[in-house]
Amino acid sequence: MKFLFDMIPLLLFFAAYKLSGWNADAAQHFINTYLSGMISGGTVTPDQAPIVIATLVGILATMAQIAILKLRKHKVDGMLWFSLAMFVVFGGLTIYLHDEDFIKWKLSIVYWLFAAGLLISDRVFKKNLMQKSMGEIVQLPALIWARLNTAWICFFIAMGFLNWYIAFVLFKGDTSAWVSFKAFGSTSLMFVFIVGQTIYLSRHMKDQA
Repeated sequence: MKFLFDMIPLLLFFAAYKLSGWNADAAQHFINTYLSGMISGGTVTPDQAPIVIATLVGILATMAQIAILKLRKHKVDGMLWFSLAMFVVFGGLTIYLHDEDFIKWKLSIVYWLFAAGLLISDRVFKKNLMQKSMGEIVQLPALIWARLNTAWICFFIAMGFLNWYIAFVLFKGDTSAWVSFKAFGSTSLMFVFIVGQTIYLSRHMKDQA
């Protein structure tokens, strides 16, 4: 259930983009009529309207996510606060300047910041964040924790470059294809990586039993 809850902003972003794309003229009219104060120049074109609508929906959905957790007296994960902050900064630029490049760069920058956080924490502060987050669930040798941390660093770096390649090289100018990759491609790769990680860790947990 938590996985589905975490996916809500992404799925709503995808749905809002597709629906707005299918009704671009209506989306343009809605933005120019009701959201002109948020837009540089006060107007957008039909081609720009879908990403503006989708970005706004994504930001509001992430805010709603945090509000629901707060109302239920649940702890709000630090990554969710970080995600909201990045969404507001890069999403705000996307909306104001009606330029999809900002929201496309956001995904790569988030991945690279995650990688930097894991690396700096390990090398500078001598803290393995993967062990800190999972240490109460599984017991592993120090070497395996180090490998796991390195694997996530490499994964996040690779995903950042993959998003850049998809957004600005392979599908340059095709925002719809990038939105589909963001919603399903990157999520599927994350899922496959986690499954592979689980299989790898299970071998070492058996060794420790």
